[in-house]
Parts: sequence; structure tokens; C-alpha cells
Amino acid sequence: LLLYSQRLTSMISEVFSNLNDSVGLSSCCNCQIKSSFAKVYMTGNNITWICFICFLLCFLCAEGVVYDSLMLKHQCMCGNYANHPEHAGRIQSIWSRLQETGLLNKCERIRGRKASLEEIQLVHSEHHSLLYGTSPLNRQKLDPRKLLGNVSQKLFSLLPCGGLGVDSDTVWNELHSAGAARMAVGCVIELAARNGFAVVRPPGHHAEESTAMGFCFFNSIAITAKYLRDKLNIGKILIVDLDVHHGNGTQQAFYADPSILYVSLHRYDEGNFFPGSGAPNEVGSGPGEGYNINIAWTGGLDPPMGDVEYLTAFRTVIMPAANEFDPEIVLVSAGFDAVEGHDPPLGGYKVTAKCFGHLTKQLLKLADGRVVLALEGGHDLTAICDASEACINALLGNEVKHKSQQVERMSKVW
Repeated sequence: LLLYSQRLTSMISEVFSNLNDSVGLSSCCNCQIKSSFAKVYMTGNNITWICFICFLLCFLCAEGVVYDSLMLKHQCMCGNYANHPEHAGRIQSIWSRLQETGLLNKCERIRGRKASLEEIQLVHSEHHSLLYGTSPLNRQKLDPRKLLGNVSQKLFSLLPCGGLGVDSDTVWNELHSAGAARMAVGCVIELAARNGFAVVRPPGHHAEESTAMGFCFFNSIAITAKYLRDKLNIGKILIVDLDVHHGNGTQQAFYADPSILYVSLHRYDEGNFFPGSGAPNEVGSGPGEGYNINIAWTGGLDPPMGDVEYLTAFRTVIMPAANEFDPEIVLVSAGFDAVEGHDPPLGGYKVTAKCFGHLTKQLLKLADGRVVLALEGGHDLTAICDASEACINALLGNEVKHKSQQVERMSKVW
């Protein structure tokens, strides 16, 4: 309540400081609808009411940002973070960038929470949820049959660095990983009640029903989609996966589901790029046939994909399909490892950070602007900070200028 009170007080001051300037009044708003509303009624005795309504709309529709320091504790027990590209510095850097640029002050801070085991089991098996979602102490209290024996011996291995992991990429910290993974899921669920950006880790889109892999334990976006559909009766949900790696876990969760349209742009290279799934002919099955779209780039890095290819894919495939599907909300797996700056083993493409801002602007044309982005992959700190900044500027309705005149022309065609 104190947070909301401070937000309202700030908005009231901002609105009334611009009473003599209709442009100034409308500029306090974050979306074109509210700005137009302010300009239309900016006459005569309506002035007081429009100011009141305007700041209420700003408050109710402010873009949200969610983050929790608990997610920083998911670290390899070897203590050498240089060996692990998915580390706490990723979200620390993004959060610092949002503070430095002042963008954080323009967004509503959403309080995160840990997802319940019941919520996690909307997508994952009971065994998987208990294995990766409970602390060592609580795990000892469970029926051993639900855990299939001794966890440390059967499912974790000693890594070359000296730490534990599910595989060489997916490290495990017995004290903190479960809490961090559940917090990441809960943060995305909480944010889905409004627009915004979830600064979360560990990522999720590779996590399958009973398999952790590729840095991922729980599939935050997939769980959120099922939560919205099953608990909040959201009928049609679009998931757009921008990570350079295919979201095999998300595809698996909805492969036969016509209520979820899953679209992924990713490096495929004829199945030779991790995780090897996401071929163009993987289009869904049964009632879900046609509701799974893979834009699978191939040909390696000669040349690497860039802004023109991504914008063209959006214009010719993704947006037409999305408009026909007519979703009620858009969930974005915001992986930024396609942004220039990532070495070939973890990316290799040359998409600019500003391009991700343009793509976000296009998605805001869907579902009455209900768009939620959740951080997935991306390990070059400058690249992921730049891309996060561009996406949040797009969510706030700020102009996202691109240095390439060709990209600017392409974006204006829409």
C-alpha cells in the first residue's frame, strides 16, 4: 500500500505540473491510448477530471518489472563463475542498467514470490518438481519412492570444475538452486497480471516435463501459460521465443494444444545446433497441428543472421499468424543470445539490441498490448543489458531508434 501511495502521489504531482500544456499532460502517460484520451478531453471544465482519470490510468497500466535477489544465490559450488556463462552477474547487470538509465523509476516494481509445487506441476512431473523444487531438509521428509532413490548418486554428477551439475552446463547448488528456480517461475506468474519484463534466472525454456537441461530446471513461460489458461481462463495465448536456441521444453508442453500458439526463431543448422530440435516440419500434432511454428535458421554463420532476417520473419510469418490467431496475451521468452557480441558456441548471430526493441513494439500491437517478457538466455553482459533496455523502452512507449536506415524503413512499413 505504501508503494502504491508513493506511486500515486508522484503521478498526481507530475500530471498537475503540466496542466497548462496538453502535450506535457499526455506525455505523463505510457501508451498511445491514454495520451489520446488526455488530448481529446483537454478542454474547459473537463481539465480536473481528465487529470484525475489520466493518472489513475497511468497507475493501473504502468509497465511492471520483477526481480528478486534470491535468484543470485543459484551458483556453482566451485565458486569460479568464469567457468559458467549462466551466472548471477547476468541479472545483476540488467538491474543496474535499469537503475542507471532511470527506466526502473518509470516502471512498477512487482514483488516476486516462489512458485508453489502445485503450479510447477502444471507442466512438470511430480518427481521432477520435488527433485528440483525442494530443499535438502524438506526432501528428506518426502516419500523416497517419489524421488526414485538417492538424488545425489542417481541424477547429479561431479563437474570438472569441482561443483555439482545435472550436466556440464546446468549446475546445481544444493542449498540455493531450488529456491532460485521456484522464484524465477513465481516472478513470471506474478508479472503476467500486467505488462512488463521479468529479470529472472535460471532460464526455463529448455526444461521438459521430467528433464532439466541447458541451464534450465523449470519452464517459467510454459508454467505461466498453463496457469493463465487453467486458473484464469485465458483462452488463447501466444508464446514467442526469441532465444537463439530452440525452446524444446516449451514446444513439448504445447505440441498438441490448439489454445497455445508457440513460435520460435532460432539457429538450427540442420539439427546440429543445441538442442537439435525445432525443425520447420515440427508443426504440432493432433488438435495442435499448425499451432507450432519454427523459423529454423540454417547455414551456420556464413553469413550470420541479423536484423533484416529477423524483421522479415516477423513481417511475413509471425505477425500474420499471430493476427489470425488473435491471442488474449503474448508471452515472450526473451533470450538475447542472438544479439551481436555472443561467440559462436553460444550464439554467433548479429542481431542488434535495438532490433529486439522493434520486435517488442510489433508484439504490442497484439492482444490489446498485453505483453510479458521473461529473460531466458544471453551471456554477454553488454548485449543483454542493451537488449533489455531496448525492450523496456518499447514497453513504455518510448521511441527505439535504430542506427540502420534500412531497419528503420522496414519497421515503418508496418
